[in-house]
Amino acid sequence: MNEALKELLDLLDLEQIELDIFRGRSPEERIQRVFGGQVAAQALVAAGRTVPKDRNVHSLHAYFIRPGDPAVPIVYNVERLRDGRSFTTRRIVAIQHGKAIFTMSASFHIPEEGVTHQASVMPQVPDPETLPTFQDRMYELAGDNPGLRDWLSRPRPVDARYVSPLTWEAFKNPELRSAETNVWFRYHADLPDDPLLHVVLAAYASDFTLVDTILLAHGMAWGASNVMGASLDHAMWFHRPFRADDWLLYAQESPWSGGARGLARGEMFTASGELVVSVVQEAMIRLTK
Repeated sequence: MNEALKELLDLLDLEQIELDIFRGRSPEERIQRVFGGQVAAQALVAAGRTVPKDRNVHSLHAYFIRPGDPAVPIVYNVERLRDGRSFTTRRIVAIQHGKAIFTMSASFHIPEEGVTHQASVMPQVPDPETLPTFQDRMYELAGDNPGLRDWLSRPRPVDARYVSPLTWEAFKNPELRSAETNVWFRYHADLPDDPLLHVVLAAYASDFTLVDTILLAHGMAWGASNVMGASLDHAMWFHRPFRADDWLLYAQESPWSGGARGLARGEMFTASGELVVSVVQEAMIRLTK
């Protein structure tokens, strides 16, 4: 387990400061705002701490309200909306400087038998072990940029292998533009068997590339194009158990953009082709002068 993953797991181990009130922190990095996947993951941890162990999260719906300040802790207030015989519902509000920066509703469900089908088919893509890492792909594009090369040299908690073009590649070559992105990812360590942890880590990773799918359709890239973006909302449905330390294929597409917004949706499949997670996100996409 590398240091970046150890740090992430430490960030997800929230401090309980009162009944249904938790405190989280951000990594010590020079960033302007807190990564949205971190806030979503921590909020889900806070909710899970108030739910019986026999109930697994099956969906979440979240709104990003204000940018998070990485310099101060985030307080998570959990409201117990419902404790039913089969379902449990929680509402979580993340607070900084006395204001809400993020809200989430999460629903938990006891395991039950029922009808089963899967309409989605996993795309036919190369095995992840045959693909270069994200860092190796980006090194080729970094050239003599010392800041970018330093950023790429840092350890990462998630091992990502892109099947599709990177946004920087499509920025340089318009023929690579596409409204679809396929990315293999996994956490490269033997993680505990806690089902909530694997769901939380999938939520964390889900926010890395969805907005990039919108940019890829237009040949834009962060830091290279006159574009400013931010996540507006995020929804996830967890269909069956999975492990975040096994390879998952994140198949994503952007069906629409307009009015300074863009929509992206994704599906996560196990290596055997089982659909385990569905994701939808809307983002603000503004062109700057």
